Amino acid sequence: MERFTSFVIQELGLQPGTGDTPTNYAAGTDRYALYKAGPVLAVSHGIGIPSLSVVFNEILKLVHYAKCTDVTFFRIGTCGGVGLEPGTVVLTEKAVDGAFQPFLSTTILGKKVQRPAYVEKPLLEELLSCSEITDDFKTVTGTTMCTDDFYEGQARLDGAFCDYDEDDKMKFLNNVKAKGVCNIEMESLGFLAMCNHAGVPGAVACVTLLDRLKGDFVSTDFSLLKSWQHRAQKLVLRFIKRRITQQNRHKNG
Repeated sequence: MERFTSFVIQELGLQPGTGDTPTNYAAGTDRYALYKAGPVLAVSHGIGIPSLSVVFNEILKLVHYAKCTDVTFFRIGTCGGVGLEPGTVVLTEKAVDGAFQPFLSTTILGKKVQRPAYVEKPLLEELLSCSEITDDFKTVTGTTMCTDDFYEGQARLDGAFCDYDEDDKMKFLNNVKAKGVCNIEMESLGFLAMCNHAGVPGAVACVTLLDRLKGDFVSTDFSLLKSWQHRAQKLVLRFIKRRITQQNRHKNG
């Protein structure tokens, strides 16, 4: 979050705050990190939907009490690709769970509640248009699978529990690809379902660190991984800069 906030400050031409590094406004807790740079609020959400849902609720209340308007939420992160070259940026069209259901199934007052998880088409198209022909990476759109678990839920063979073999894994992953899934991670379903339920525009941009059809392990050099992770951030920041320019033009008549 700190590095991303520094990137935002640089790209938006903002004056950094007191000190050499951005301020973590949640420094008093170890639950998450929270930074602000101009109109951009950056927060870490932990791993998986349960962790994300807590942070999402608190940030949603924060922007409400702060009377923020024209808010757009983004999840920026990493994922495993399915048939994609590592380093590809995937913009989620819709999210599905590990059983290919396109909604978040949650339990409220002892009853199952389903909330759809998709990105509004105009927002998706606007974000995709921020990719540039000169980019040294591909940007694609597609379905994202959001699992409950990093190991068995994603058909990995190296977890503490594994009651299937390589053939079972590959059958599953090939079926995942056949159903149009481009990438696998652990937060998009909850994030988009909550955005839709709150009526807040939201999108997901993740960079693939490996192709799951070719392996389970990330073996890429750390410095290259770091540059790949910057790709999704770069795309979202282009979107932010474009929106700021549009708002300034509107204000200036």
